[in-house]
Amino acid sequence: MAKLASHVRGFLEYLEVDKGRSPLTVRNYQFYLQRFVDWAKDPSVEQVNQEMVHQFRLYLNRLGARESGTMKKSTQNYHLIALRSFLKYLVKRDVKAMAPEKIELAKQGSRDVAFLDASDLQRLLETPEKMDIAAILKARDRAILELFFSTGMRVSELASLKREHLNLKRDEFTVRGKGDKTRIVFLSNQAKFAIKNYLDLREDDDSPYLFIRHDRAASESKEHGPLTPRSIERMVHQYSIAAGIPKKVTPHTLRHSFATDLLMNGADLRSVQSMLGHQSITTTQIYTHITNQQLKDVHQAFHSKRRTTS
Repeated sequence: MAKLASHVRGFLEYLEVDKGRSPLTVRNYQFYLQRFVDWAKDPSVEQVNQEMVHQFRLYLNRLGARESGTMKKSTQNYHLIALRSFLKYLVKRDVKAMAPEKIELAKQGSRDVAFLDASDLQRLLETPEKMDIAAILKARDRAILELFFSTGMRVSELASLKREHLNLKRDEFTVRGKGDKTRIVFLSNQAKFAIKNYLDLREDDDSPYLFIRHDRAASESKEHGPLTPRSIERMVHQYSIAAGIPKKVTPHTLRHSFATDLLMNGADLRSVQSMLGHQSITTTQIYTHITNQQLKDVHQAFHSKRRTTS
């Protein structure tokens, strides 16, 4: 009987080549599956059944750090999703395995969507220009913030942008996102202005990337590498502190703010799904409670105004 681990490499290659998953996704799936294989002591494919999966879920639930008590339900589900996808792969290749649909995910509470209100957002966008830093850093960082809010891009997508991707004579360009899928994003007038202002200040000709380092080391070596996603995350966080925003702000907060702004101004959920690059509408539905609250406010403001209280 074939051991489970003997099929893992083929599955990971299938994810990379056939499904077009990113290297990070492939590594994550490898980690989750390896944890299952190690925990189950590399069973044969035929030995994997519902009881084994149930015991694995108990193990994951009790694996959390002492401080937090249990592993997050979302993290537990990542393990189960990887295992379910692996079983689907085996069944597709006529390997006798447990039916993948028998694996049920742990129920999660509704996700909190952190977004900025209009005043906090405006303060954040204006903060780079108020900092005591070089003009090109002010221009670059303002362009990054404006682009996040204009497009709802993920930080990894923004960090990998190259100058050739943008044509500022047009108000749209193509982004390659998760699963190597492409989508169209749109530039606001503010974002177009900020990007043009930044590019006008750029003196390098060697870097193809849109957003690059401008520190002393980069200037001395003349190697202007792209900003990393982590450095962009730190930058956004530092500007939020400087702007006096009490909540933690990340690039994903700006993505949430982009989606929330659209919905609150009347955009439909399907359009927002397309602009965010969500594969499933259920992912986009995390924003519905925000619009539901807006409807409640409208109801309270305008309903039954002609009735007198008894």
